[in-house]
Amino acid sequence: MIVIFIIAALLLLMGIVILVGKGDNLIAGYNTASEEERSKYNIKKLRGLIGSFIILLAPLMVLFLAFKQTKYAGFEFAAVTTLLALIVIIFANTWAKR
Repeated sequence: MIVIFIIAALLLLMGIVILVGKGDNLIAGYNTASEEERSKYNIKKLRGLIGSFIILLAPLMVLFLAFKQTKYAGFEFAAVTTLLALIVIIFANTWAKR
């Protein structure tokens, strides 16, 4: 259970670093994109979206995996995370584009 709290703390830290604007290289795909591709995105909106998503994952992880003592907690966490990731992908490709 301690490992879950450590991973959640790291997620919180990563999310804060991205929101502050110092972690653009932590955004998958953005760090390897060409300047032409990067110019298609509003980086402030993308930072807010990705940073908020990562910060949201930390309490969800603790809630589902540390406090919920059912045998399906891992599957439930994976399902909720996948659904949220799909929503983030849609917003990143529509709302965060210029």
